[in-house]
Amino acid sequence: MPYPPAPRRKDKGPAVALVMIGIVVLAIATIGVVAATRDSNQAGDSGYSGYSSYTYSPEATTTTAGETATSSRAGSPRTTSTSTSQAGPKAVIALGDNPIHAEGLGAFAIDGCALPGMDYSAPGQDQFLRAALPCIEAMWKPSFAKANLPYQPAELVMVTSQITTTCGSMGPDRTALYCDGTIYWTPAHYANEQGSANPNHPGKYLGQLAHEYGHHVQWLSGILRASSQAQYEKGGWDTPEGLDLNRRKELQATCFGGMTLAPLSHGAVPGDVIQVALTDAGNRGDYPIYPTRDHGAPERNAAWVNHGFRNNETSACNTWVASAAEVS
Repeated sequence: MPYPPAPRRKDKGPAVALVMIGIVVLAIATIGVVAATRDSNQAGDSGYSGYSSYTYSPEATTTTAGETATSSRAGSPRTTSTSTSQAGPKAVIALGDNPIHAEGLGAFAIDGCALPGMDYSAPGQDQFLRAALPCIEAMWKPSFAKANLPYQPAELVMVTSQITTTCGSMGPDRTALYCDGTIYWTPAHYANEQGSANPNHPGKYLGQLAHEYGHHVQWLSGILRASSQAQYEKGGWDTPEGLDLNRRKELQATCFGGMTLAPLSHGAVPGDVIQVALTDAGNRGDYPIYPTRDHGAPERNAAWVNHGFRNNETSACNTWVASAAEVS
């Protein structure tokens, strides 16, 4: 709002000076409000949401999918500007050269995982998944410490009615959704799946949880934000280039899901549960009748989940530098 005109005085010099000082103060305040509003809007945007409490390297670059990963960290670690630097691990907004792909990072073995008997009702699924999550968290947390990346547990929400998330609205009849640190699980959808390809079995639920947790690994490391930025730069997720990026994102989550199952297969969980989890993942994906190819063909999902399971190395799940045929 403009200042009112100063009253007439014989000596106008001091009045003019006061007005000028006021205008300068108002301008500085306005700039601060605009900057704060811009930062707030950016944090709430779908491409940035969930990162408002994160710090990351502003010098990180996004590796284009399919290119050979070249790290800007060669010879020295990434540095941050002094104006944004904070103590502690920082998510790195990068794809192929993200620190989560470093050698020697995998899901660590745990002593056991006490899963309850499976009840396919919504409360029963909730109990089963909540018992499995701490086991998964315990396996993955050390990898984030080794990679110097931020870590926080994933949240779990049972979706039994239409809801709105920061990633949009969803109902109970769709597949699970990962969004900003939270796994939104739809118990009615999984309990009512028809056909012999995805029968009701504890392995199906554990396998799908492992895939969604793979997205959590991507979110914590900065990959989800980098992929959103890359899709935006390519014209959107539904362009040919955007769909290619989406398939790489989904197939990496499938590969990370296979890694999650690997330590559990050494006695922590019955073998038939692990086998059904792997088979279920290999039966999902973009079938020819689907109008949009955004998750990769079933055979590609089968290849990546088994690749992650056999290798248990994040570097083996770097779909961002894979050939186009491997993520078709």
